[in-house]
Amino acid sequence: MGDLPARLREALAGRVAVVGIGNPDLGDDAFGLALAGALAAAGAPAVVQAGTTPERHIQRLADAGYDAVLFLDAVELGGVPGSCALLPADEIRAACPQISTHKLSVGTLAQIAESHGATRAWLLGVQPASLRPGGGLSKPVRAALEALRDLLLPVLCAPAARAAAAVESQ
Repeated sequence: MGDLPARLREALAGRVAVVGIGNPDLGDDAFGLALAGALAAAGAPAVVQAGTTPERHIQRLADAGYDAVLFLDAVELGGVPGSCALLPADEIRAACPQISTHKLSVGTLAQIAESHGATRAWLLGVQPASLRPGGGLSKPVRAALEALRDLLLPVLCAPAARAAAAVESQ
């Protein structure tokens, strides 16, 4: 994962919303939902399990004034199954055109998230091995999920992030 830990710390400074995207019935497409669920269960603040309808949540997140919105999704990266990429909004739009398994592409969602100017959108994408119905997560994607959970939790649960989430909930 190379410099991914440092890039995550830099990209996810301040108040962060995490959005898990995917279809739990299509093998590795469940990655985003599964990682979001693991982060929420471990106490990460501001985690949304958006499933196949992230557009239902995006305007509320855009209006909330987060410093960053991190989308979690299985994405065709052209790499080996389980490989990861952290992409900023402009690269999301290039990597995830309007053709998508979601009603709106992740690129369009990133554009909406950044529509108020202060929020930066990021995609943490993982290369799927299989999107076949009913397969569950493949071994390489499950291993990536566990490694990413361990990388993200200290960033999302840092004292400053917890304080920002506490202020938000009041």
